[in-house]
Amino acid sequence: MSTLLRMKAGFLGALRRNLATGPGRGGRQDHRLRSTVYYVGAIGVLAVGLTYAAVPLYRIFCQAYSYGGTTVTNTKDVENMKKVKHREITVRFNADRGANMRWNFKPQQSEIKVFPGETALAFYKAKNSTEFPVTGISTYNVVPFEAGQYFNKIQCFCFEEQLLNPHEEVDMPVFFYIDPDFTEDPRLELVDTIILSYTFFEAKEGLKLPLPSFLKAHAS
Repeated sequence: MSTLLRMKAGFLGALRRNLATGPGRGGRQDHRLRSTVYYVGAIGVLAVGLTYAAVPLYRIFCQAYSYGGTTVTNTKDVENMKKVKHREITVRFNADRGANMRWNFKPQQSEIKVFPGETALAFYKAKNSTEFPVTGISTYNVVPFEAGQYFNKIQCFCFEEQLLNPHEEVDMPVFFYIDPDFTEDPRLELVDTIILSYTFFEAKEGLKLPLPSFLKAHAS
């Protein structure tokens, strides 16, 4: 059974909760609307198997480094992938915050088991627990860094500014796959676990986001 099918029940249940309406403060209604937008966007990605990088900053970053861990824009690459069924990989999820970031941020699942060549969907949750709006922006890392070049995201939220109003929370999807070539890399012969870690920072003028480790290694 594919990872997406295993997550179907929880995903649809969360969607129904976010579509529910009722009396409440405007902030709660805004939260429902904001989260619903993310879920609807994720459904669209699941339906077509692909989405395009739409955030200028993210696109510039990917074009500048063009080395794994980026957003996929070639439909045929995804459609023609062959699942490597003899090599199951456990993807674990981690969430961190910059020193001055006042959001609560965590993954909604601790891990997902996936085969190279198989798409998978995961979610993170962010909440602004302060009394004032906070804009955040995230970067990510893949461990071991040798696996970073094979970790491909079809949809994610990194390098994109996210504005959360006081006490607002949102669910943010990550739709990804591991390139089947992962299984051909001798450096990864004994690797059966990958950690995907996101770190949110408060977006301020002059902020320099740290690069993922595998990109640093490639640039050096």
